Amino acid sequence: MPLTLYNTLTRRVEPFEPIAAPLVTLYSCGPTVYNYAHIGNFRTFLFVDLLRRWLEASGYNVFHIMNLTDVDDRLIRTAADRGVGIDELVIPYIDAFFEDRDYLKIVPAHAYPRATGFIEPMVRLVSQLLFNGTAYRSDDGSVYFSIDRFPAYGRLSQLDKRELRTGASGRISDDEYGKDNAQDFVLWKAARPEDEKAGAAWDAPFGRGRPGWHLECSAMALEMIGHRYGGKVLDIHTGGVDLIFPHHEDEIAQSCAYTGEALFARYWLHGEFLNIRGSKMSKRFGNVTTPRDLRQDGIEAAAIRLLVFQTHYRQQLDLTDEGLTAAREGARRLGEFADRFEGAAQGKGGPDSPWTGPAARLEADFRAALDDDLNAPRGVGAVFDFAREANRLLDDGVAPTAAAKAAWDLADRVLAVAHRAQARAEIAASADDADRSELDSDPPTDPVARLRWGTRWASRRAAAKRTRDFQAADGIRARLTSHQFEIRDRRDGSAELVDRRA
Repeated sequence: MPLTLYNTLTRRVEPFEPIAAPLVTLYSCGPTVYNYAHIGNFRTFLFVDLLRRWLEASGYNVFHIMNLTDVDDRLIRTAADRGVGIDELVIPYIDAFFEDRDYLKIVPAHAYPRATGFIEPMVRLVSQLLFNGTAYRSDDGSVYFSIDRFPAYGRLSQLDKRELRTGASGRISDDEYGKDNAQDFVLWKAARPEDEKAGAAWDAPFGRGRPGWHLECSAMALEMIGHRYGGKVLDIHTGGVDLIFPHHEDEIAQSCAYTGEALFARYWLHGEFLNIRGSKMSKRFGNVTTPRDLRQDGIEAAAIRLLVFQTHYRQQLDLTDEGLTAAREGARRLGEFADRFEGAAQGKGGPDSPWTGPAARLEADFRAALDDDLNAPRGVGAVFDFAREANRLLDDGVAPTAAAKAAWDLADRVLAVAHRAQARAEIAASADDADRSELDSDPPTDPVARLRWGTRWASRRAAAKRTRDFQAADGIRARLTSHQFEIRDRRDGSAELVDRRA
């Protein structure tokens, strides 16, 4: 069975046929580094990690690019609020993104281009669009893409053409705009005083300014695959469903108008939202959980990966305490099995071996699942089925064969959802160190981050009380009190945290 993937461009599951197999060029929209990436962002990055791992396990030579957006409207506003330049603002968030990536066992991309490092290719792209007439300068000196001069506009998002408001009288200058509000979008924004102050303005033949958000990905992707392979079309472009319109629609328009190709990417793959209590996780809604929050709470990466992969990437996922608890237990059981299975001596193979059936079923079922549009839930089911059969054979003293170990290794390499004993010990030690270090340090000054810090420690105090570790609970309470937090215990056993500084 060949690998098949759901292509947003055609709304069909299609056989995967790269341009120049075994090479696969893969571009992923990465984070905008004005804040910490939240676990909803990382749900998309985990889906991309699954895709990348499976492509490589299937014999493809993947070249993976993930951009880092280090200049856009939100980032410049944040820099202005904090009185810093964009370079100073983004460095800690880039470092944090890489830390979170490594914590979640995501395979690093081969390249992480930053938008500010690709201004020259962006200027070339805009110059060509001005030359061929698909872009124009406005009265304020900004450059816009004219979507009525690109007849294929809307094919990715499948917007009704009657809903498109086009022409010079309808322009979008902001980096964010609403769904179905399709108008000429900005390629190059004329420099404003706040841009200059933040160090976010560059000279160009068409006027000093900075790139629009949509322009950045096209220029970076085309520059990198063109320089490395001489290509103009990506094999796969990925992102969250919220990027289909306008971001990816605009990428296609400007890229194809620039290259003259009919496609910018052959396959467009989009991951669904991760929700909190039924609502999309968003900084705007204030319901954000970050990987570092989960890590500080001692949640292991294998459990998060298992939680994510138990739902298909094209289905919405609700993050709940119950779901996370179940995933932690599942990852623990798989880790205990992995320690036992991998530590067992290898036995002789052969058609009569009792391992022949379980090994063949695991490999066949796992490959069929992942080849079917990355059906990770089915793949996870095959792994648990194998673990049950294998444990029974190990109980009977039957040493696993090379084929059984190879089948397990394939599934384990792709999913990475087994929480092994060594990882459990490392997490416990690092959590203890982090607890002591964080509790001894001052809370953040930002009001939202400060409240999150206090709430997290109040939760840990409650956990200490449940285990009757009253010395630890009293120590946490004393520390919170020293930072002007008050804990009000209720008769029902719950507690209320009050920030006296608020």
